[in-house]
Amino acid sequence: MTTLPQPAAIDEFEGKLDAEQFAILRKAGQPVVLRGLVADWPAVAAASGGDRAMAGYMAREPSTRPVTAIAAPPSEGGRFFYTPDLSQLNFSRGQGRLEAFIGDLITASDLPDAPALAVQSEDIADLLPRFAAENRLALLPQVRPRIWIGNRIRVAPHYDLMENVACCVAGQRRFTLFPPDQIANLYPGSFELTPAGTPVSMVDTDAPDLDRFPRFEKAWAAARQATLEPGDAIYIPYCWWHGVESLGPLNILVNYWWNEGEPEGIGSPYSALLHGILSVRHLPPEKRAIWKTMFDYYVFEEHGDPVEHLPVQARGLFGSPSPALFARMREIIRGLLR
Repeated sequence: MTTLPQPAAIDEFEGKLDAEQFAILRKAGQPVVLRGLVADWPAVAAASGGDRAMAGYMAREPSTRPVTAIAAPPSEGGRFFYTPDLSQLNFSRGQGRLEAFIGDLITASDLPDAPALAVQSEDIADLLPRFAAENRLALLPQVRPRIWIGNRIRVAPHYDLMENVACCVAGQRRFTLFPPDQIANLYPGSFELTPAGTPVSMVDTDAPDLDRFPRFEKAWAAARQATLEPGDAIYIPYCWWHGVESLGPLNILVNYWWNEGEPEGIGSPYSALLHGILSVRHLPPEKRAIWKTMFDYYVFEEHGDPVEHLPVQARGLFGSPSPALFARMREIIRGLLR
């Protein structure tokens, strides 16, 4: 295994962040650490009293329903990933009450070799309405936040199909980010079986095997890294790869996912990618080249609007985007798939 140099630091913004400043940061399309963004949250204040104080804060409010927890044995070193033959994930799932799970974290904190434990991406307003009411992010009032709770764990680099603001409430989180154009150097895994929803990088960033994954060195050269303390947050742009390490025995993160600037009713680019794999990938090279030209013309508009030479009433599927137009497209696609 190879030891690589420390990545460049993620740019930071410190101080009060208003909506106008946030819009400017987002428009730049780069990750930013937002120091102290949620330092005034009551949950962050509770975390300053230690793990048991944080657990007590969470225990004030019984959760409204069971949660799904995942667990990996100590032998996995906190890494939620695959078994060696890649046939299964290396962790198990179970359901229970959040209060019991947090109690398990406190118990595990006294163990010299604890299992990796996590509850991931639970809707806070649904699960913990009092917590949601007390800990709000004014920048994104329309977004439903989600909560992530666990001990010392590692999540492989992956990407989300949304923008993200992730707020560290308790413990520490180390984020390692890679631009979307590093996909080939990150060696993505399976679409069907994945620990993170979207494909994850198959490279262990803590101990990269450059004989097996030689291009990863280029990805690492483009990486940026930051460690969040309680009260800090990070803005992760759309589709940026990010690996996340939780560094303490009790770590809590609240995140906000959203998409903006997309027409209502638009289809999923991820679904289109899968359909492209089905329909184009296995064609002979000369046919694939033709379809690349087609996509460049009709989808990516490399030569400008592909129907600007047609009168408005004759533009059909290339008319102004609207829910009705997208619904019509879906009907056509359903018919083609029958």
